[in-house]
Amino acid sequence: MDEGGTPLLPDSLVYQIFLSLGPADVLAAGLVCRQWQAVSRDEFLWREQFYRYYQVARDVPRHPAATSWYEEFQRLYDTVPCVEVQTLREHTDQVLHLSFSHSGYQFASCSKDCTVKIWSNDLTISLLHSADMRPYNWSYTQFSQFNKDDSLLLASGVFLGPHNSSSGEIAVISLDSFALLSRVRNKPYDVFGCWLTETSLISGNLHRIGDITSCSVLWLNNAFQDVESENVNVVKRLFKIQNLNASTIRTVMVADCSRFDSPDLLLEAGDPATSPCRIFDLGGDNEEEVAGPAPAHAKEGLRHFLDRVLEGRAQPQPSERVLETKVAELLAQGHTKPPERSATGARSKYLIFTTGCLTYSPHQIGIKQILPHQMTTAGPVLGEGRGSDAFFDALDHVIDVHGHIIGMGLSPDNRYLYVNSRAWPSGAVVADPMQPPPIAEEIDLLVFDLKTMREVRRALRAHRAYTPNDECFFIFLDVSKDFVASGAEDRHGYIWDRHYNICLAKLRHEDVVNSVAFSPQEQELLLTASDDATIKAWRSPRTVRIFQAPRRQPRAFFSWLASQRR
Repeated sequence: MDEGGTPLLPDSLVYQIFLSLGPADVLAAGLVCRQWQAVSRDEFLWREQFYRYYQVARDVPRHPAATSWYEEFQRLYDTVPCVEVQTLREHTDQVLHLSFSHSGYQFASCSKDCTVKIWSNDLTISLLHSADMRPYNWSYTQFSQFNKDDSLLLASGVFLGPHNSSSGEIAVISLDSFALLSRVRNKPYDVFGCWLTETSLISGNLHRIGDITSCSVLWLNNAFQDVESENVNVVKRLFKIQNLNASTIRTVMVADCSRFDSPDLLLEAGDPATSPCRIFDLGGDNEEEVAGPAPAHAKEGLRHFLDRVLEGRAQPQPSERVLETKVAELLAQGHTKPPERSATGARSKYLIFTTGCLTYSPHQIGIKQILPHQMTTAGPVLGEGRGSDAFFDALDHVIDVHGHIIGMGLSPDNRYLYVNSRAWPSGAVVADPMQPPPIAEEIDLLVFDLKTMREVRRALRAHRAYTPNDECFFIFLDVSKDFVASGAEDRHGYIWDRHYNICLAKLRHEDVVNSVAFSPQEQELLLTASDDATIKAWRSPRTVRIFQAPRRQPRAFFSWLASQRR
């Protein structure tokens, strides 16, 4: 601009020059004069900067809540919790899990040191209480969850025992007095357990039927086990589900279907998912969605197969394991209770868990509707209301991910299910249930819409895992309104944007990152837990500046970009 105030270059030429600059240079150039400042805030300029800097697919539109491209660029740069602000070293062994209270004022941690620690989440995090579970014969603690009103804490652990022992226990701790209120057996231990209501929780039990056949029973337990009344049950059977090929039910969680109609974020933009995941709607009215042949046809086919085996006409002769599975399938054909529908059509809750049908490694997600009358321990204790021929309960939906599931998490609105999976090779066939297929080191983070029962996004990728396919392991993830985070075995935690499907940050630890947790009231705060025995607290650059900035010190309008964090 010359001395008279007339621009020496037209806006269009300045715009073209600015297109060749990076975001920080554009903002710095905007301080030169009024003309350059106006051009530096141009919406088309920042749209190009956004797609180029974050490498977002061009067919993905701007976030529906965003008002400008400039502010959206600033949001992704400045509000991601990627600055380490505190390291907690009170645990003496691997930290396995983290969970926040619904208020965000407290969180709990579980560890191989066999303690459950409860923390106060102030600007500086401090330890409130540490519960040592070794006196109860626990080997270690592995999972925790606050109930809805944050008055009780569910803590899940593993019993001491042989190397191949699968027994565990769930403890309920009062958050007022930190007293241990009750303990519930839980088998296998990686059912973990979860709250169904404010005072009732779900646990599991496993009954062996054959070498590779079993049934899982899911129980509803009253958190206060000292109730003394013949009219009040402290435990009630929810479901009994058949397991084939050495599979079991694990990792139970509950989704509240009533919240589906007001989602935090609609994940419909961009290319549709191209994953080979198969979703079987086992209780729907649409015949195209029903999995497999009609029950009568399947039953007749199994009978013919067994007849050929008994007569020696089956070629080649099936192994004992194959024969056991076929007999178990035939038994279940006429002894499985079909999915029950609500008489009023009202939305209820979904019980979600990992399972399988081909091998013991979890490769399917089972979904079972919980109706309102099932959400109380009142009524028949051991399923007396069930018909004598109905041994098992059928699932409502099954999601096959064609890989080893190592983590699951729900979005805050409970509509979207995020799943960490390590894929099997394309076309892999399971010939022996005790020898699952090899699994990829790269973890796929899959997203399913529980309202439509469809996969809605291409898999998020960046994190890796190295544990072999024949070992049990779990990488916990967490979802906030705008972000999803996960641990990994490559010594990092990861954060992605849910709308744009891009990785925004890597959070460094010295060993495997087992668990992550967003504050439910402040998604700019994230906790990570690691095998290095530490818990790290991470805040966004924006909140760090707010806490650390000197008073009355003026800041440039682009100060959020001044400190490079990449």
